[in-house]
Amino acid sequence: MQLCKENEDICNDFGQDSWCKTQRNQVIFARINVKDKNLDVDKYSLLVAYEGYIKCMSLASQIQHIKLKEKTTLRKDNLIKAQANLSLLTEQSAQAKHPHLLYYHWSREGNTLALAEFLKLEGTPILENSTAQLHLATYYIKRDRNKTLGLLYRALELHQPGTELPAEILQTLATIFTQKKQYKQAYIWLRIYQLLQDKPDQRIEANLKNYQQAKSLDAKFLDKVARTTFAKITAGQFTSPSY
Repeated sequence: MQLCKENEDICNDFGQDSWCKTQRNQVIFARINVKDKNLDVDKYSLLVAYEGYIKCMSLASQIQHIKLKEKTTLRKDNLIKAQANLSLLTEQSAQAKHPHLLYYHWSREGNTLALAEFLKLEGTPILENSTAQLHLATYYIKRDRNKTLGLLYRALELHQPGTELPAEILQTLATIFTQKKQYKQAYIWLRIYQLLQDKPDQRIEANLKNYQQAKSLDAKFLDKVARTTFAKITAGQFTSPSY
């Protein structure tokens, strides 16, 4: 990898291990972006990447390697280093004014001043991106269900092709429509969530089947709607429906 040839210190910071490779690579790419551009938006991505790596490595570090005890030690060392790096970056970015970081410090650190600054930006162009719309939806979910729906739909409208689609958007839509007893919509969004998975989740599939039977839904038709909707989202062609 050319990036690692140019950034050996970053790529070799965490000891190589077969576990959590995807999460480790996300940390590496985010760290390189911060090193090269030093943008707040990249610092937010790095914070989230550290969280993902820590979550994965927390599980991996509990697994005792029977033949190679140093593997277990390596994982614990990697976990401790990632936690320290996350803590340092959290502290360093505490006064940042980028909306993603304002949201981060409220949602993780309970910083109400950061929340107030974030909410002041609502309706401005700087929040016209998928991530910020999801952040707003997360704030409003317990305060205004219909507004949350609109924000989630807007997040899907603003989704950029080729970028990661947050599963949280789809899960929340399925939950909201279940609460509203709009079962066809709930089924569609749960199916789209299933389509997002790298491989089918048997628990989700069982839930879909139970849901279809309990509500007497036309699963074949709704699955077709879900596939079409998912294709539009990933292509950046989704438009908000009426709700």
